[in-house]
Amino acid sequence: MNSYDSAFLALISACGLLTWQQYNKKNEMSLDDKVLTQQNAVTPRAKAEASQFTRLFLTVYSLVMASDWLQGPYVYSLYKDQFGLQERIVGLLFVTGFLSGAISGYFHGRRTACLIFCVTYSVSCFSTLVPSLPVLFFGRVFGGLSTSVMYSAFESWMVTEFHKRHIDQSGTSLSSMFGITTTLNSIVAILSGVFSEWLVEVTHTKRAPFMASAGLLTIAFWIIWAYWINPPFPPILPLLILENYGNSHDVDPNPANITPQSILKTILTDKRILTLGLASCFFEGSMYLFVFFWTPALKAAFNPSTLSLPLGMIFASFMASVMLGSLLFNLLISKYQLLSPSHLLTIIFAMASSSLLTPLLSRNESLTFWSFCVFELCVGMYWPSVGYLKGRFVEDGVRARVYGMLRIPLNIFVVVALGVMREGEAYRNAVFLVCNGLLVVTSGIFYLIVWE
Repeated sequence: MNSYDSAFLALISACGLLTWQQYNKKNEMSLDDKVLTQQNAVTPRAKAEASQFTRLFLTVYSLVMASDWLQGPYVYSLYKDQFGLQERIVGLLFVTGFLSGAISGYFHGRRTACLIFCVTYSVSCFSTLVPSLPVLFFGRVFGGLSTSVMYSAFESWMVTEFHKRHIDQSGTSLSSMFGITTTLNSIVAILSGVFSEWLVEVTHTKRAPFMASAGLLTIAFWIIWAYWINPPFPPILPLLILENYGNSHDVDPNPANITPQSILKTILTDKRILTLGLASCFFEGSMYLFVFFWTPALKAAFNPSTLSLPLGMIFASFMASVMLGSLLFNLLISKYQLLSPSHLLTIIFAMASSSLLTPLLSRNESLTFWSFCVFELCVGMYWPSVGYLKGRFVEDGVRARVYGMLRIPLNIFVVVALGVMREGEAYRNAVFLVCNGLLVVTSGIFYLIVWE
């Protein structure tokens, strides 16, 4: 067993321990939950509808996220190692994806956007079958469009339906829902990392995970089409027939009247949303740059006695770290209520900034790997925290479009960083240093404006 296998087992064991602790805590609170349920007169029908809604969303969510995570360990390696492209060309491929992502926040209906996502991301996967630069760039356009939809439309659909169906009255909070999705996402990512490495070993091609991804997207498309638009059992799944545009008494009910100018005004006039946008830009920008640079950073530090880095297992370890972070979020926020999401985010940004300094200070392979695990642990705590705050601060009627517009500065940040990329370790270290500084600034601004 190599060190990466051991690290993965240690991280999974920690996740199992926290899961067991949460289960015990849930059992201890079961009597209080029953009393609370009786006081609030939660009917069995309400609980059944909440359970049905949760299963429906999480099934699609798992398939969609698995389709993305299957590709994660091998995006860089496919272009760089299998296709033999220069690192600058690989960077331009990533840049193309982020540029195309800027136009994806303007689909009116969330279900329609989710269906389009399944189609466009499948096109992106199939583009890897043709190692031609025009085809690869074409695929990255669709990949970038799809990624932005994935991080806006699905979450927007869930939050709007959560409020519309009054799921909170059944005993499920929005913060716990985000905690569940992040934990589930981490489990899916871990399995995807292990499965993608197995696929590559069996098929001897790094295209295999992309083809498996397209298969999952086909299943997700069918479920969304069958159950989100035209469900066969309307009494069991109420309100799913209609398209989901979002609702708010403060927002024009006609989606066509919601212009980019009005969305921009909403963002600029609310300091909390503006600060969340800044945090999303710098933290998620650092995260996407990390996705690009973690492979060469570890290659620069790894022991040459090892034949090759087990990218799938390393990726699975990173995702186990994300899961560990989401479980910590559940304990700190939902169970013990030791911190508020805004307090936790301030700490997260400081921790993440410190973890990115390690590759600059040390060439030790193990230290670099574990510092990256700390960064991914911060990612696991970040998603439910920022998702909860966005759910509180952003109106339902403009949620998807605000989320889409908030991604524009994020895309610009990543595009600039990758667009001016140079070969070698010096540029990579400069990127990590800049991300470190921006995260420190973000932590300070978050403390001043959103701390509550």
